[in-house]
Amino acid sequence: MPDPTSPAPVLARISSDAASLHQALCVLPAERGASASALAARITDAQDLAGTALRLLLTLSRQASRPTPTDLLLLQHAAQIAKAAQDAAAELTAALARAVENQRRQAAAATRRVVLIGPTPQQFIESAADLLDRIPALCDAVSHDRPESPSH
Repeated sequence: MPDPTSPAPVLARISSDAASLHQALCVLPAERGASASALAARITDAQDLAGTALRLLLTLSRQASRPTPTDLLLLQHAAQIAKAAQDAAAELTAALARAVENQRRQAAAATRRVVLIGPTPQQFIESAADLLDRIPALCDAVSHDRPESPSH
């Protein structure tokens, strides 16, 4: 029976989910950006990932009533995982907002050229993918830094 206090299964799931979401972002159509529904689905995935990471952080913080330096390092890594997932969700939300804004501008200016400014939706998506790409390494750091003692 697995140890209910071990974060290993949760870390494995977070790492796997981050890699899957990263891959899904890499195949979104670059031309004209991804559809609003595809981006909304990926935002939900990133938010779910952040929620899982925050629940892990909560569990780890409860287990460390008097945190040692090792406990604090684990909490720091878990917080970085949650932040990366939340930041990825924010980048994807920015991509969605920019894509819809661009579509609205193009529809409103059907006969003249539209000048779009700022980062493109694709640039926001690439930023989100970069953030997600960091998460498996952070999960490995938590796994490697966690002592194998029965006191945890």
